[in-house]
Amino acid sequence: MNESDDTATRARKARQSSPFLTAKQTAFYLGLSGSTLKGMRSEGRGPVCRMHGHAYYYHIDEIDAWSNARKKGDKDA
Repeated sequence: MNESDDTATRARKARQSSPFLTAKQTAFYLGLSGSTLKGMRSEGRGPVCRMHGHAYYYHIDEIDAWSNARKKGDKDA
């Protein structure tokens, strides 16, 4: 295996196991439209995100934490 094959393999594995979701994936995961997530992001009401280049990415743990903080009907809440 040459070096470029190894790099490509490593990149493919990292992409498959990345804990980061795109904005489109995040919206789907949360059951929101992309425009709703975008509006929430611009108003500072959505999950924490990062901008890499020109794209926003969301960490799955932060998405879940944001969602869990909005639970209703929990007797301890």
